[in-house]
Amino acid sequence: MAGQRVFPLSCVVQHYAWGKMGSSSEVARLLASNDPLAQIAEDKPYAELWMGTHPRGDAKILDNDISEKTLGQWIAENQDCLGSKELAEKLHLQAPQHYPDANHKPEMAIALTSFQGLCGFRPVEEILTFLKKVPEFQFLIGDAASTQLRQSTSIDAQAVASALRNCFSQLMKSEKKVVVEQLNLLVKRVSQQVSAGNNMEDICGELLLQLHQQYPGDIGCFAIYFLNLLTLKPGEAMFLEANVPHAYVKGDCVECMACSDNTVRAGLTPKFIDVPTLCEMLSYTPTPSKDRLFLPTQSQEDPYLFIYDPPVPDFTIMKMEVPGSVTEYKVLALDSASILLMVEGTVTASTPTAQAAISLQRGGVLFIGANESVSLKLTVPKDLLMFRACCLL
Repeated sequence: MAGQRVFPLSCVVQHYAWGKMGSSSEVARLLASNDPLAQIAEDKPYAELWMGTHPRGDAKILDNDISEKTLGQWIAENQDCLGSKELAEKLHLQAPQHYPDANHKPEMAIALTSFQGLCGFRPVEEILTFLKKVPEFQFLIGDAASTQLRQSTSIDAQAVASALRNCFSQLMKSEKKVVVEQLNLLVKRVSQQVSAGNNMEDICGELLLQLHQQYPGDIGCFAIYFLNLLTLKPGEAMFLEANVPHAYVKGDCVECMACSDNTVRAGLTPKFIDVPTLCEMLSYTPTPSKDRLFLPTQSQEDPYLFIYDPPVPDFTIMKMEVPGSVTEYKVLALDSASILLMVEGTVTASTPTAQAAISLQRGGVLFIGANESVSLKLTVPKDLLMFRACCLL
């Protein structure tokens, strides 16, 4: 087993405040499905299941021969498993208080359930419409910034970006007391209209009330008038380049990102907030919500394989949907290390070099070294749903 380059992982759960409670969370359910001894605390939020080598969530290896090591430790000693690409630099991290590493942070979210998120700045016309329809929003932005945004549309893209930055900065730097006053006025008005049976979706009334209930008085509630609202169906994805503002609102997803914990926050969170840095660093390029959708391509060689290949070298995600009628499925070798997550199904995994098969079920996670192929035999005739993260340069 000394040369084993395919092995199961035990991954780290993050109990961030925005996670769903207990077994209502897909994270907790995946955990419990894979480990019958796992104790799920129903009064604790289960936000994320980290699969990788980040120091704050380095996965443990479940293999009798190398079980005393974390994935990060093992890779440091076996860097040829990464493939011919220069991936080792991703393991180099720094640790200042709030921004723990030096990497940029592109990321992709693939919906497992109906999934709602805010992503990127809306087209300016939509923002201007909200400024007309939501006087409380207009009040916080101010007449000068609103006028600049309106006039910028007849100039050029640079003028639009500058005006958008000014408007967003005006909002985010508003006094807390004023924000709370205006938000309470808006919430009261929307609540009254909804109670009277009026549809307030033209100003995202339902979402506003939902966010305010979770984060009362939070300035992030007004961000819905700046950012695109996307609702993804299972299998649909959104890709976020570095510096694109976003917030995940509800639903479950598989998320992949560069090995980074660089998150600059300004609202809808109990964590550290850094408004000046956020306003300075954001990409102020307005785009329609449909442009934020990222669709996979279906493999020509494998009818069960769908590839999400974003325009960054950091990662690629593969989704495999294999019908239960298939008795065996081969996970092809890649010139890259990869991590495979089993969302649905039960299989035994074997490789040409392994001495024993590995049982893999819902919630199971498998590390696959570069140039290793894995054969999956279905032990239960039920459909498989798997995601595989890798790096294809």
